[in-house]
Amino acid sequence: HVQLVESGGGSVRAGGSLRLSCAATHSTGCMAWFRQAPGKGREGVAAIKSDSSTIYGDSVKGRFTISRDNAKNTLYLQMNSLKSEDTALYYCAAEQSDSWYPSSDYGYWGQGTQVTVS
Repeated sequence: HVQLVESGGGSVRAGGSLRLSCAATHSTGCMAWFRQAPGKGREGVAAIKSDSSTIYGDSVKGRFTISRDNAKNTLYLQMNSLKSEDTALYYCAAEQSDSWYPSSDYGYWGQGTQVTVS
């Protein structure tokens, strides 16, 4: 059973940057960041396979960068040029296999970390 713990959220001014981290207790395959704003559905932000191939949601392309350190079982999300619409609870997700999954197919989730952009 994999446990995920996110950190790095906080409050920042529009145009600023934040870096999220997600520490996993075991090695995994594909990992991803999702977010959910109040009153909205869950949105895929970015995902990364163990070979570091990546995909991004259209709303964050060119501003956010997903990366991972397989030796540390840690996932990162560097968020630059933040906008008010990036305000949400950000979740880390993981699966054992290295495939692109929709959110409903990820078996492991963190508790979430709040990002607020004003």
